Amino acid sequence: MFTLAYPSYIPFMTYSENRDLRKTMYMANATKSCKNDALDNQKNVLRIVELRYQRANLLGYKNHAHFVLEEQMAKTPEKVKTFLNDLLHKAKPFAVKEMNELTKFAQSLGFEGELQAWDTAFYREKLKQKLFDLDDEKLKPYFKLENVVNGVFQVAGKLYGLKFKEITNIDKYHPEVTTYEVTDQNNQLVSLFYADFHPREGKRNGAWMTSFNDQYIKDGKNNRPHIVNVCNFTKPTETKPSLLTFSEVTTLFHEFGHALHGMLANTVYPSLSGTSVYRDFVELPSQVLENWCYEEEALKLFAKHYQTNEVIPIELIEKIKASANFMEATNIVRQLNFGILDMAWHTTNPTEITSVFEFENTATKETQLTPVVENTCVSTAFSHIFQGGYSSGYYSYKWAEVLDADAFYYFKEQGIFNQEVADKFKNNVLSKGGSEHPMDLYIKFRGKEPDSNALLKRAGLLEERG
Repeated sequence: MFTLAYPSYIPFMTYSENRDLRKTMYMANATKSCKNDALDNQKNVLRIVELRYQRANLLGYKNHAHFVLEEQMAKTPEKVKTFLNDLLHKAKPFAVKEMNELTKFAQSLGFEGELQAWDTAFYREKLKQKLFDLDDEKLKPYFKLENVVNGVFQVAGKLYGLKFKEITNIDKYHPEVTTYEVTDQNNQLVSLFYADFHPREGKRNGAWMTSFNDQYIKDGKNNRPHIVNVCNFTKPTETKPSLLTFSEVTTLFHEFGHALHGMLANTVYPSLSGTSVYRDFVELPSQVLENWCYEEEALKLFAKHYQTNEVIPIELIEKIKASANFMEATNIVRQLNFGILDMAWHTTNPTEITSVFEFENTATKETQLTPVVENTCVSTAFSHIFQGGYSSGYYSYKWAEVLDADAFYYFKEQGIFNQEVADKFKNNVLSKGGSEHPMDLYIKFRGKEPDSNALLKRAGLLEERG
């Protein structure tokens, strides 16, 4: 049985050869809660945006977006819209080109007509395999979990002078959790670190960072934090260690980036410590650390075959880097679609909206790369903005990507382990938490505001100019 849960839906749409069944699955997913039945959400969507608009007005704001963004890095809806539209203007021509190339590839395999929304994931995967001949089974032997953990510790050591020592004399909530004492170059305690990396019954799926004790200063004493990383990587067996996919490697680095934000905190108040920052800033430390996974200088530290100890071949590194940008413009436009739709819902006077379908289609017209399918709708199942905490904040995914691309561009210019740049990032970003406005912190680190072109350069969509 296949369901609309992502671990079921995404592989089906990516690998199923049966086009009719792909369409069936797509239509089921794209018509969630908009069939004019008892589970329809159209009236709920309109009521939610109406109440948010009224609340904002009562509090003296023009609309919900103005209310929310006052305490975000972007500050205003106008700045967010300019940011999203600027990226769309730059990325869309490349996205259109990518879709045309994908169509030609599909036609070379016998496909006729125009690619529909239920075709793209399927043909993308086939084209990716043809271009890069790169799959997880070729890479996993080079990413033994213990080696990757040691590698991220080495990266943190080279950048921030941290040392990690496994200890067994503190309490932990499960026997599978590994505990570490983290110290600095002067052997002073920085943090305790708990690593919980394998699935078990009763444990939530996914990956995240949290803390048992935040850093703060009281009565002259700097209370150091207890930081946790939780992941769900395949358990080792009697004959084979836990081997990670490359995606899992980047996940480990991502969550460890959050962990560094917590470990290196140095503020007075626990409410402003570590990751207690604006939502559109919190992903910078995590996303920027992922960049080291693609760099030969860092990979050579830990990407070694678990049987032969052979360092990962340079040709595999090059394939990893090349495949990272595969159809990246299309990916960017897809994310911009959601951000633009979110801002449309929360900057428009709800009394002017009569149809959820028409409003959504008008708002996202410029981001459509495949034909619009009648009677489908994103808004009625857009839980991030109507149920979760991302209303007027979905842009922050791309915003954080720009921050991390721009920040890592600075590292690349000076050297990915450059001590001066690392110290600036540590002292102006990682240690400050939410004690200052994030844009002020970023400018202190970088010397200027982030440049959205850095994201396009990393994606291979903008040529370097010397």
